[in-house]
Amino acid sequence: MQSYELLREVFDRTPPKQVAAALGLSPSMLYKWAEPPDHAAGSGTVNPLDRMEALVKSTGDERLVQWICQHAGGFFIRNPRNTPHPHFLMPATNQIVQEFAELLHVISAATEDEKITPAEAREIRARWEELKSVTEGFVAACEEGNFGAIRQVHKKAQTTTP
Repeated sequence: MQSYELLREVFDRTPPKQVAAALGLSPSMLYKWAEPPDHAAGSGTVNPLDRMEALVKSTGDERLVQWICQHAGGFFIRNPRNTPHPHFLMPATNQIVQEFAELLHVISAATEDEKITPAEAREIRARWEELKSVTEGFVAACEEGNFGAIRQVHKKAQTTTP
């Protein structure tokens, strides 16, 4: 989906006049944001979504995206760059369990004194982010249908093991 298409959908739910008033902009500016860019004419208004994308690409700093996600009440998880080969899925399930166990250990240690320090909160967040990342990689591999290949690899391992 293009950014201007998303903005059109957003403005179908929330009137541009209302958004313009909240942002201190003219409604015509918002309508321009929801139009496709006219590259041939060299005109048009770059909308904030495209500007944000350009800012992230030019800096390479994903903290910008994390900041937006946090302010929207969520979090950012990068998609895995390389989906594991099918024979890595079984170790991936073990890694998910291990990451979860490590998260629980950090939580348990942090709550022993019935209060959580800022440093402990940061460690809990770091373990949680790692667990989400590992799990996302596994889910992406599953979506590619790698379980059939895992069964074949597993069967081969069973027949060649003494």
